[in-house]
Amino acid sequence: MYFTYQVRDWSAIGCDKRGMSIRQFSSSRRLLVMWSLLIAILGGALGTQVHAQTLGLAQVLEAARQNFDVSIAQQSLAAAQADVVSADRAPFPIFTAKTSQMYLDKGVNGNQGIGAGAFGQKNIDKSGGIDWTWERGNKRGLRTQSAKQQALAAGADLQDMLVMQQIAAAAAYFDLLAARERNQAMQVLSQSALQLSKSARLRLKAGDLSAQDTARLEIEAQRAQADARSAQLDQQRAVLLLQQLTKLSVNLSTWTVATDWPSIQVQSPSQGVLQAWVDQRADVVAARERVTAASAALELAQAQKKADVTLGSSLDHDPRVSNRMLELRLSLPLIWAYGFEGEIGRAQAQLAQAQTLFEKTKLEASADLQRLLEEFSAALERETLYEQDILPRARKVAEQAERAFTLGASSLTDLLDARRTLRATLIEAAFTRADYAKAHEAWRLRTNPVVSNIR
Repeated sequence: MYFTYQVRDWSAIGCDKRGMSIRQFSSSRRLLVMWSLLIAILGGALGTQVHAQTLGLAQVLEAARQNFDVSIAQQSLAAAQADVVSADRAPFPIFTAKTSQMYLDKGVNGNQGIGAGAFGQKNIDKSGGIDWTWERGNKRGLRTQSAKQQALAAGADLQDMLVMQQIAAAAAYFDLLAARERNQAMQVLSQSALQLSKSARLRLKAGDLSAQDTARLEIEAQRAQADARSAQLDQQRAVLLLQQLTKLSVNLSTWTVATDWPSIQVQSPSQGVLQAWVDQRADVVAARERVTAASAALELAQAQKKADVTLGSSLDHDPRVSNRMLELRLSLPLIWAYGFEGEIGRAQAQLAQAQTLFEKTKLEASADLQRLLEEFSAALERETLYEQDILPRARKVAEQAERAFTLGASSLTDLLDARRTLRATLIEAAFTRADYAKAHEAWRLRTNPVVSNIR
């Protein structure tokens, strides 16, 4: 990159062109060189930034993996993983310190009362001990297992959210491509209709065309301009939706949008929905993990019937009796007239609910994959038909009608019908291509293994 700078106003740098000394000229020259280098660096940086702002399908899918909904799912996973840490621990030991047998009615007396001197020499029974609860019935292991399964379910929910957000972002991206192609086609048709309207006015002045036909052509040009404005609005709506799903600040005036349309396959998949695709779906995996977590929670509720034992010991010190006395304690709850039927009943109901949701999720996943397969097959057939037959024929008919009308070999009605058919075909072709691209990408994302984004 080269820059040329010519000084036209020498007074701006504080000197006269003819009366400048060599030292002044060298200093000014160095200043100009520094400014030129700075402009070159800034220009190169801006050029690199603009060049880097290219929007493609890969960038859209990557940005969708970091949007707000995915962040919320990641936070839910972090909370579930923290629950595993809190569940996998034993009860804390309890330290107890106490004093007893202080004869306050005897006063401060060395023989019978509290006595004088340091606290350790006073006639007070002092003790300190520790109590610890022993959990029986493998409660800690079951509690930890349930929390781990819930964390695995949260991880599967994150993967399912990744797929859903990528499918939505890809759909918005292809809608943007379709809206942009429709916008470009409408602009071309609008210019063509405007040019035809101008030619019609010239023919009207020459007496070669009636006023009614000229008005019809002007109305057609205005309709084409309205369609072009509507296409611009659809394009802007697609940009806003894509920004919402990806958090990308897309600006069509500075960004380059790559046309990453998927290629047309020779034939659609016809083997039907495989059970492996259903089993590997993230929503099915999450439902399965929640069944396992509910089963562990039921075992934990049943384990409450085994009472926990609290063991403790303390060391006593009483100068009137002995300096070292040991106390051992054992305590446990007496489970009478209640066998934790409420906790067990709730856990059983939650397990049955989790199993029902698992079966429902599998059925819905299978139906969803079948729907995606049928949409993919239908979209492929329509896209092939439009791309290879309908759209080329509509273009050819419009060109022939316009050429024939110019030569006076056809009526205005035939020309308008051909142009309207072409306009409608272009719009339908753009939406058909977008439908095929969205169905293709949704099928690919739902049938391929999902790479986890857990951090």
